[in-house]
Amino acid sequence: MINQMTINGVKAVITYDPDLDQFRGEFVGLNGGADFYASDVAGLKHEGALSLKVFMAACQEAGIQPFKAFSGKFNVRIPAELHASIVCAATAQSKSLNQWVAEALGREVRGARGAVPEVKHQH
Repeated sequence: MINQMTINGVKAVITYDPDLDQFRGEFVGLNGGADFYASDVAGLKHEGALSLKVFMAACQEAGIQPFKAFSGKFNVRIPAELHASIVCAATAQSKSLNQWVAEALGREVRGARGAVPEVKHQH
C-alpha cells in the first residue's frame, strides 16, 4: 500500500495518528509545512485542499515560491560493500552508476503501479 494522495496536483504522504484516531496528510515538495487531518478519504481530500489553499495564499502574500526546487542531485551514504556491489551490477548491465541507481530508484518508487509518478505542481 502506498500512503500517498495527490490533491490539486501536489503529492501528500498519509499516515495514521493513533493518539488522535485520525489520518494525517503532509504535503511534500513545499517550501514550508502544510498538513491536514481527517477521519476518512473524503475528509482528507477536503481538508488537504483547504490546507493547500491557505499555504499557497500565505506564500503569495509573502512573495515566497511555494515549491522546492530539486536539482536532480543528492548524496547517499551507503556501506562500501553495497557500493562495490552496485558498481559491479551496473557494469554487468553496461550502465553507468548513475543510470543504474536512477533505474533502481524508479522501480522502487513505481512499485506495483508500473510507471514513474510525475510530480506536477499547479501554479
